[in-house]
This record gives sequence, structure tokens and C-alpha cells, in this order.
Amino acid sequence: MNQWNRMRKVVAATSLVAALGCGDDDGGGGDRRILLAPEGNRLWAYASDERGTRAQVVIPSASDAPGSGRDINGQVCFEPGTGRFVAGEDTGQPSPPPGWGLFELDGARVGELSAAQVGKLIPTFQGEPGEEGVPNSADPFGCAFLSDGRLLTTDIGNNQSGPANGQLILWFPPLDENDVRYCKLDIEIGTAGTIYVDAEDRVYVASARVAPGVHRYTGPFPTSADAAGGCGRVDATGAPLADAVDRAVFIAADQNVAIVNGVAGTPTGTFYVSSVIGGIVAEYDGDGDFVRRVLEPLPGETLGAEPLTNGAPLGVAADSDGTMYFADLGLVVSPGGIGPQPEGGSVRRVRFENGVPLPPEKINDGLTFPDALGVLER
Repeated sequence: MNQWNRMRKVVAATSLVAALGCGDDDGGGGDRRILLAPEGNRLWAYASDERGTRAQVVIPSASDAPGSGRDINGQVCFEPGTGRFVAGEDTGQPSPPPGWGLFELDGARVGELSAAQVGKLIPTFQGEPGEEGVPNSADPFGCAFLSDGRLLTTDIGNNQSGPANGQLILWFPPLDENDVRYCKLDIEIGTAGTIYVDAEDRVYVASARVAPGVHRYTGPFPTSADAAGGCGRVDATGAPLADAVDRAVFIAADQNVAIVNGVAGTPTGTFYVSSVIGGIVAEYDGDGDFVRRVLEPLPGETLGAEPLTNGAPLGVAADSDGTMYFADLGLVVSPGGIGPQPEGGSVRRVRFENGVPLPPEKINDGLTFPDALGVLER
């Protein structure tokens, strides 16, 4: 993308007129709620107040800002009690290898934010090495924190075929050391997606293949990366692996979400689950039973040469008011198969009126590969 097109996108984003409704001014000049959403290897922030919606590129991509930019992807999660967040970071791969970046967020209002990288978490990945020496499964994606500050991440693994080798990894604080300790909880997830952790520290992971659905992991989880802490095994790469993990399919893929990509909890104890190819986000109750669709294609509409009108939701998130946000990948069908249309993606929200989901609203569009997001509330 040339410099003019980058400038056009930033100007367009900062002049959006549709209110995001997620960044009310707290009276002290700060945004109460900020949406962080990667796109095109850069990290965007969105918020709104009585003056309208504001948007900002908080971290430019490495190609946007050679030498200082970072390539950011996947879900964004926030460390409890700090101003730090985690997101996938694969700048310069394969050297250094891909992993998750730890960033310090500075500033209180969108338009005035900055972020500095203070650490990087790099595990071993499953799969056979590729031509450049990078395992074909080295694709960081999901993240979430347990209540005590331990971090969970997923990497996708084989995407469309092959063995299920996505991983769920538990990282032990402090996270800003040079070599952060970790224990792998699972190394056989079929195309792993986003993560959600509930109030009881149960862990939910989206899985698109092999045993598709939302998998629930129940603790206690390892407390250290050794046998004394419940992490006494090793995987084929020599990395620490948990002795045992309680894993079960909590929500199985069904006619609503045939391919499961994202999961998020709501303030009422239900779950939003996304299926990108189907263009669907379905809601399930606390027992994992289907409730309704909160997003679906228009009647009679199927994926084709043009993106679905209501979008193709990959990552999904919810705020404390229950508003749903999703990363629309902008999928189309072409002679080469199904894939995202360049600059055809968007970030959207679904609000509710008397409990009924309204049509999705675009927060930003003209985006390339928006894949997931996170909501910061303070």
C-alpha cells in the first residue's frame, strides 16, 4: 500500500460519523472504553464521545514505519491491574521468530495514545519446518489472562488441513523478562482461534477443525513450568507440557456455527460464537445451548464474488453493556478459492434494542485482514 493510500485510510477513519458508543469521556479527558483492533499488521484504536468517533493507528506496521513499526495480529488482551496489553507480534519473522508482544499503553484518549513494546513471548511451535525454517504452524492468534495474571495464548496450527497442531500455552509472570517461562496445556487443537476466560477461570478456546466447536479447559492449571508445578512432560520440540488437562467440547459446531473461529463471553453469562465462512455469530447460554443468531447473512444471501452484506466475522468481543464487536474479514469467492478481499474488510458492532440485535454498524472499513480485537474498559 503506498503512502497516499495509508494517509487516505487514516483521514477516513478519523472522520467517521457513525458513533462507536464505546469511548464515553470519563470527565477527566479519558476514554472509558477503547476498542483495539489489528488490521494490515498495524494496530488501530477506536472510541467516541459527543464529538463523534475517533480512530488512531497506535502501532504502525513494519512496512509503514521501517525500523520502528511492529507487525501486530490477532486478539488483543489486557493484563489485569496494569496499562499493558498482549497481541500477536511477528515482525521480521523468521528472525526473530513470531510470538506475542507485550506492550505498555500510554495515554487516555484515542488520538493521543502511544504504545511501547516491553517484552516478547516466543514458544516452540508444532509442525514441520518450512523452506525458511519456520514451522508452518507458527501463527500466534488468541490471548487471555487468568485472574491472577497468568497469560494464555493460542497459535493457529495447520489452517485448512493436516494434523491438529494448534496450541494452548500458559505463561507465568513476570512477562517482561527475556525468557518467559511457559507450560503447554494442549498441542492438538484443530485450527485454534480466540480465547475467553470466565469469572471462575475456566478457559474457552475456539477450534475450527477436527473436533470443531468451543473447547472448555477447567483447572487447576500448572503453577510453574516444571514437574513440581504440574508441568512434568515435554512435547516433541522439548518444550514443557502439562501433566494433565481437563478439556471438553463445551459448544459443538452445529448448523449455526459450522466452522468455529471466535468466542467471547457476555455480561449476562452467555457466549458469542463466530463462524467466518457462514457469516454468523450465534449466542449460546451458560450451559452451551443455542439461544439465537445475533448476526447472519441477509435472507437468500450466500458467499460469492462480493462480500456478505453483514460481514464475515472472525474475531468477536463484547463490552460490559453487551454490545458485540467483530472483525469482518471481507471474504469473497474467487477462482483461487475463498479468501479475504484486499481492503474489503471492516470492524463492526452490533447493538441491541429491547434485547433485539440491530443490523451491524461499520466502525471502519477498507481494511485488509482484520482478524480479531479487544475491548479495554477502565
